[in-house]
Amino acid sequence: MNFRKLLILVVILTSTFAFSQKGVITGKILDGEDSNAPLPFANVFIKGTEIGSTTDFDGIYTISAEPGTYTLVLSFIGYTNVEVPNVIVNAGEAVTLEDIVLSASEGVALDEIVIIAETKRESVQSLLTDQKKAVEVKSSIGSAELSEKSISDAAGAVAVISGVSKEEGSSNVYVRGLGDRYLNTTLNELSLPSNDVNKKNIDLDLFSTDIIENVSISKSFAPRFYADFSAGNVDISSKKFTSDKLIEGSIGTSINTNAIGQSTFYKSEGTGDFGFYNRYNHNPYAVVLSHGVDPTSAGAPIGYSVSAALGKSFDIGEESRLSLYLSGSFENDYSFQEGSEIDYSNAYNKRFPNVEKYKYTTNTTLLGTAIYKFNPNHKLSYNSLFINSSGDEVGFYGTQGNGFLRDSRSLVDTDRGFFQMNVQFNQDLIFVNQLLGEHTLNEKIKLDWGVGYNNVYSHEPDRKRISLEDYFYALDDDPTTNPVFLTNNSFDNQRYFQKIVDEELNGRIKMTYEFSENAKMNIGYNGRLKKRDFENVRYGYKNFDDSLIADPNNFNNVFNVQNVIDSLIQTDVFRALAPENGVGPTNRPGQLENTYQGRLETNGGFVSFEFNLDDNKWLISPGIRAESFLQKIEWDAINLVNNPGTIQVVEDLYLPNLNIRYALNEDQNLRVSASKTVSTPEFKETSPHVYEDVTQKIGGNPDLLGHADGITYNNVKDVSYSDILNIDIKYEWFMGKGQVVSLAGFTKQINDPVNLVVANDATGTQRYFRTGEKATVYGIEFEFRKHLLLDEEENGKLTLGLNASYMDTEQDLYSSIAGSFSTSFDRTKDDLQGASPFIGNTSLTYKSNLTQNIASTFNVVGNYYSDRIFALGSGQLGNRIEKGYVTLDFVWKNELSENMELNFSAKNILNPDIQVTREVSPTEEILLEDYKKGANLSLGFKYKF
Repeated sequence: MNFRKLLILVVILTSTFAFSQKGVITGKILDGEDSNAPLPFANVFIKGTEIGSTTDFDGIYTISAEPGTYTLVLSFIGYTNVEVPNVIVNAGEAVTLEDIVLSASEGVALDEIVIIAETKRESVQSLLTDQKKAVEVKSSIGSAELSEKSISDAAGAVAVISGVSKEEGSSNVYVRGLGDRYLNTTLNELSLPSNDVNKKNIDLDLFSTDIIENVSISKSFAPRFYADFSAGNVDISSKKFTSDKLIEGSIGTSINTNAIGQSTFYKSEGTGDFGFYNRYNHNPYAVVLSHGVDPTSAGAPIGYSVSAALGKSFDIGEESRLSLYLSGSFENDYSFQEGSEIDYSNAYNKRFPNVEKYKYTTNTTLLGTAIYKFNPNHKLSYNSLFINSSGDEVGFYGTQGNGFLRDSRSLVDTDRGFFQMNVQFNQDLIFVNQLLGEHTLNEKIKLDWGVGYNNVYSHEPDRKRISLEDYFYALDDDPTTNPVFLTNNSFDNQRYFQKIVDEELNGRIKMTYEFSENAKMNIGYNGRLKKRDFENVRYGYKNFDDSLIADPNNFNNVFNVQNVIDSLIQTDVFRALAPENGVGPTNRPGQLENTYQGRLETNGGFVSFEFNLDDNKWLISPGIRAESFLQKIEWDAINLVNNPGTIQVVEDLYLPNLNIRYALNEDQNLRVSASKTVSTPEFKETSPHVYEDVTQKIGGNPDLLGHADGITYNNVKDVSYSDILNIDIKYEWFMGKGQVVSLAGFTKQINDPVNLVVANDATGTQRYFRTGEKATVYGIEFEFRKHLLLDEEENGKLTLGLNASYMDTEQDLYSSIAGSFSTSFDRTKDDLQGASPFIGNTSLTYKSNLTQNIASTFNVVGNYYSDRIFALGSGQLGNRIEKGYVTLDFVWKNELSENMELNFSAKNILNPDIQVTREVSPTEEILLEDYKKGANLSLGFKYKF
């Protein structure tokens, strides 16, 4: 006797004993949008009464009722209700109904169901069900929970998932302590390009929750993923609208507690309030001549947000349905940071005890979707996404006159008085287009496919960096004394222009063939062609006339076209326009300073099987992926011996994996996963171009790809990727509706790991190296979500969420590394770069009706990660460490009516110190960065028509 029949028999016997005058209705509900799998948490009640129940994880329901004839109503969020009439209940007897399929449909009779809408994978319950049934180790968060916790973007969404942390003040996300180079990001399972030259993945904070249905992280490998899989794959499912109609809008306002107190808030000149810059079509040198360097006032630092969504569905014939959806949003944010920064590499290069940073950011998002369901077996959907994200930062370094520069030429005091102004604007324009298809060809064969075409235009136009000495003279009341411009070289005072264009074509196709109810095969292909073009040019200033006064409140009096014409100041460029014709670099437009072109081609086929054994207690899923990838980098960069250069590698990979899930009982699973994957270098890691921030420099290293010409680097190893062995084991207990507890252990061995290290040069530039033979990772994860109080309908009223992970890492280090660039170590072992030993996230949610009409939800959310290595130190130089800290958020959501919401949030309440240090001895650290971000307070109103 199988478990289902036994459960029904027990229910019947106990119900008969306890309620001899009542009867029992029992049955099972299946999910028509998920291959008729059991549908947990569906509602079942007797029409016209309050008698009802919900289905368990196996879709089974039972209801006790007095004798009579009833109509049964079955429902689930996002699905059409189904009524079952003429259910006869006799005293002391049980009636078992046939299995009933619920679908997101417009059908009204059980025998006339037409599946013409989309499953809503948004609620906590449905995502936990998906997690329970998943083949690999997976965690998700849906739009319902995102709204409840007032999470505004995908980066904030993943940060509340177990084993995940987000770096405050940036978009860097770490899964199981491993950072950007070990992650992949997809939208609807199609790869996304990066918007930042210094990152592999697209910034998750670009994806506002208005366009998200759910965000999931798969931490164990499955063959459908690309071979470049280390810590996990982040998949964003875009919003799917299939209801009849929707019109909604929202407005909000926000303040930053640090920013609101500033009498003047600065931003770049020439940038609009909506995050656009209108000079891209102008030659950079024309911009240098025509526009000054001084920042302008941004007005009152009060942010606001607006969003709107429209949706409409049309029935076409008896089976078809077309659903159209358009969502748009805009938000801006002001923040102010005050602290200190230091550039240190064996000695102090720069030291700024007083730094002020003014940041203005915007995010504009437009999503359009069209879903056409031909019939229950065939569906097409098209998604078009546009994102414009901008960041405008004005930084003043050394504001109290105590800044230090190692190569100072001050005539007054070389130990103080160094000042830099850095004004930069970054804009990312992202276009994503996807066509997706789902087809049920017959009872055994299903087809799922998608193609995507993406473009990213990432701009850093006209960054202005001005350097002064004797800045303390600007702070006194003596008009006869003034600071002077630093003139060690022509580029101490500079204008920098950078542009990146990414283009990507990708696709996937998967066929599922069911041999039987207990065995199926997945076979498919996915591939991508990605290209990147990078370029930058820089102009400096030289030969300042002694009559020019370095007034930090009016630099435009110095840097203008008239002073260039009058020869009071000259411009310089690294590469003259036509040196062969006698055209020099002075007062002339120049050629590009650095360029590189990257190309990545990936083609992979996979096959996996799913075997359900012993009445579905065992799910065994073996699989293999075969992948070929080509990676090529071509560069032309200044100050390199081997320039220009090209490296191309082609590799064939064969990656087996095994996922096993054992059902200890109907609510508990035990999972084991083993796989082999790789980690491949990114364009930014292999291009030798150096990006110079105010207090640090980061560049790539083409040696990471090895050399096809027979010359081997990486310590006599011609290695172009890192081999990774992954093993996971996880216990999970689904304790009831929206509740779960899990414990996982994992280990990884990374052969030929890559780390960011300070290279052996005079500039302190950090570059990427293969630093040793292997790195090992051991970790545990714990997740707990429990309802502490229940309401009358047994939904969570007070819910505690907690997840934490602990990880131990170790890698061996070569004593020295030689190649295009070199570095060395005075130790043989260290922790893995980017790995936090401990990560913790917690939340407490309380739901209450303040009045009869107002339903309120209170959320307190806390996050913590421990210290982690940002970059390895070399030689006698210690590691660069990002210090851990705690963040705390409070969110108050109020549903004033079925159509109205009024919400308040306070983010980063504790306002911790954000710190970066440099180890100089086992017991001593130098504080490189120290600042507070401030708390963000926001108020929002939403109305649905």
